[in-house]
Amino acid sequence: MNIGKLGDVAVGAAGDVAGAVVDPRAGLGKLRSAVTLRGIALLGGGLLVGYLLSRRRF
Repeated sequence: MNIGKLGDVAVGAAGDVAGAVVDPRAGLGKLRSAVTLRGIALLGGGLLVGYLLSRRRF
């Protein structure tokens, strides 16, 4: 995965979520089509790393 495009992916996902709030039926359709297994794994890994870093004692 190209790290340079990570911001574009995040902004696109945020836009899809905002669209789901305005028009739930169309927004959820776009969000469902944009979700991939790689994206879910990346999100889960990021959440896990964030959790572990927050639990770390300095």
